[in-house]
Amino acid sequence: MIEIRTNCENCNKQLPPNSEAAMICAFECTFCEECVESILQNVCPNCGGGFEKRPILRKEYLPKYPPPEKVIFKPVDQDEFNKILRRFKNIHPSQR
Repeated sequence: MIEIRTNCENCNKQLPPNSEAAMICAFECTFCEECVESILQNVCPNCGGGFEKRPILRKEYLPKYPPPEKVIFKPVDQDEFNKILRRFKNIHPSQR
């Protein structure tokens, strides 16, 4: 079961469990679709991986598997991220 984080780690946009704008990497780092496309260019600033749409948890499961209350909000340090971006942006996620 993946952890359904409810905010974008970069801009803090709310991403409820039924959000179609939530994107995750293999380590479940969570960002909104806008940040993934416009800022991150499909490169996770934490692990260098790519992103996929986060699956939507059916609402009947929410009482048994509620999203964590912990909020991860750490806006991207553009200077540090540029090093990661230069390394990975031209390599398809399956080849990184």
